[in-house]
This record gives sequence, C-alpha cells and structure tokens, in this order.
Amino acid sequence: MLSARSLFQEILDDDESFRLFCSIAAGGESQGGWENARIAALVPPGERGLAPKIARHGADEDKHGRIFRALLKQRGLAPAPVPPETDYTALLERHGIGLAHDRLRADRPLGVPDIVTYLAHSRVTEQRASEQMDLLRRHFVDRPDVGRAVRMISDDEDSHLAYCHEELLRLAAAGHGRAIQRTLRACALAEIRIYRDVSLAVMAHMGRILGWPRAKAALLALGIHAVYAYERVLGWRRMVSLRMPEHRNALGRPATEYP
Repeated sequence: MLSARSLFQEILDDDESFRLFCSIAAGGESQGGWENARIAALVPPGERGLAPKIARHGADEDKHGRIFRALLKQRGLAPAPVPPETDYTALLERHGIGLAHDRLRADRPLGVPDIVTYLAHSRVTEQRASEQMDLLRRHFVDRPDVGRAVRMISDDEDSHLAYCHEELLRLAAAGHGRAIQRTLRACALAEIRIYRDVSLAVMAHMGRILGWPRAKAALLALGIHAVYAYERVLGWRRMVSLRMPEHRNALGRPATEYP
C-alpha cells in the first residue's frame, strides 16, 4: 500500500535518496537562516523589539541546516548537489514571494510594509514546514537515527508559526490588517503552486534513485496534483487565517541546541 509512511520509509532507508533529502532540506534551512539574519539587521527603528525574535528565527533555521548535515555525517554521507528545480526557498524568492535578496543585501533599513511582507511570507511557509514536520514526527519520532532531530525541528517550526500569528495580529491591530490579508493571500496562492512543482521534481529524482516503476511514479504525481487542486480551491485558506497562539512570545524563550 502506498502511504506517506511507506514512502518516507523508503526514502530514509536508502543512502542515496536520504542523501538528497537531507541536502535539499539543509540548503533551504541555511538559506532561511541568512534571510532572517539580514532582516533582523535591517528592522526599522519603530520595530526594533522584533529584531531579537527575527534573529532567533534565523538561528533556528541555521541550526536545522546543521542538523540535516549532521544526519548525513552520521551515515558517512557527503552532501549532494541540490537540483535547482527542487530548491523551494530559491524558487519562492525568484517568484517574488517574500523580500528580494537584492533588497536584503542593501544596507538600508526596511519599512513596516517590508516587515508585513516578511511575516506574511513566513506565516505561509511555516505552516507548510510545521505540517511536514508533524507528519514526520507522527511516523518516525521513535526511529533511533532521526527521531530526536525530527522532534526538535518540529517543535521549532511550531514556535515559528506561533510567532508569525502573534506578530501579524499585533500589526493588524495597528492598522495594517488589509495589507496583511492581501499579502497573505498572494503568498499562499503562489506557495501552493511552487510546492506542487517542487514536490513533483523531488519525487521524480527520488523515483530515479529508487527505481520506482512508472505506475508508482504516475500515481505519486497524480496525488501531488490532487493535493494542489484541493489547496487551490479551498486548502489555501488555512494559510491565511490568523489566531492568537496558545503559547505567547514563542521566540522570546531560550533556544534549544542540538548536540
């Protein structure tokens, strides 16, 4: 039976597919770490209280990149080149989602609209990350080689998502509600399309590594398209709703370190 558990089990058990999986994940997390570090350095004067939380977000992303590289080292594997079509973070930036890297490289303070763009982009992508890590946590938290890493990253992604909700609600109360909703919707609709394309590309590479028969590859592709169809019609709405999180000030707490 083809299930998320069996699919990830197959990927995690094979050295080459595991190598590609961890390399893609490490690259995306490290890129997120750089972006957050630059945003923290450029926060506008009226939002300086956000800077430590944004820096903490970036430090967590850097930590996740190190964790995925440590998982590779643990199995005696070197990082694999990341195919451009599987680079989720780079594709989002290329399609204008979030703050452009050229803007982040400039030494000019950001404005409040830039902070709205950053937080809306993060709220959408952290929703995806939280859901993906929850899936891995449910199925593999007891697996000796990856369980501790999965649990730690999952906890961090949940904290990042809570932080985005809280800060966007604060800005909405300050009069930025319409801009936030408009930006969230645009980010969500673009993200689900890019996530579909990246998923298809990743599964194509995994299929070649693992020697999947055409019928299995076609069924997986059909499933990815079905998820996209649902998200395009209805599912995107879960990425744009805002609610005050149960755990407030999620990024104001001490960070956890991975041994």
